[in-house]
Amino acid sequence: MRGRATAATAILLLAALTACGGGDDDKPAEKPSTSAPGEPTSSGDPTGGGEPSGGSTGASEGGEGLALGKSAQTAGDGGTGVLEITPDTVVFAKDASGETATNGVFAVVTMKDRATADVAADEPAPISGGGWTWMAPDGEMIGWDSGNSTNVTLDKYNGADPVQPGAYQWRAQVFDLTPEQAKGGTLIYIDGENKAHRWQMPSTDSGPNVAEVKKQLAP
Repeated sequence: MRGRATAATAILLLAALTACGGGDDDKPAEKPSTSAPGEPTSSGDPTGGGEPSGGSTGASEGGEGLALGKSAQTAGDGGTGVLEITPDTVVFAKDASGETATNGVFAVVTMKDRATADVAADEPAPISGGGWTWMAPDGEMIGWDSGNSTNVTLDKYNGADPVQPGAYQWRAQVFDLTPEQAKGGTLIYIDGENKAHRWQMPSTDSGPNVAEVKKQLAP
């Protein structure tokens, strides 16, 4: 009897050892991550490692600006309304409207101002710090009242009233520049919310209305 009991005890012990044996299923479960989707991992990379994602493709403030003929959505005077402004033609001339450029050359830029909101909008007056300036290639700023520029007039491009909703006006800005300042540059407009809008200016007559502007500039 004692021998049979000992054998039975050995069999039970072997079975218990087999049930507790090792194997993949006996590994402790991995602790689930407590990070929310998109949070950085331990490496600090929200993608979990690898190459960093590329930078923003948006244009930064103070960049080179838009090309001639491109539109900008701008705030109207005092922040009222929205003006879509499109400088579309630039003409360089030593003489214009019977006037001679004091500094060497007039740069005449024409633009279309369209009101795109449901209220009238206007360009802010230069006295309020808004309006137009020409930045020369070396960074010098030239105002709308430089040299003999205020004496140059263009009949078609003399819009000066607030633009009514859905309507547009043709306007012009004239700068009296030195030959060096006229070798390209940047046209800068400060809108009714004091935001700067920029356009890169070519150094030669450009745009769809060159012939018409030259005709209006003739004495």
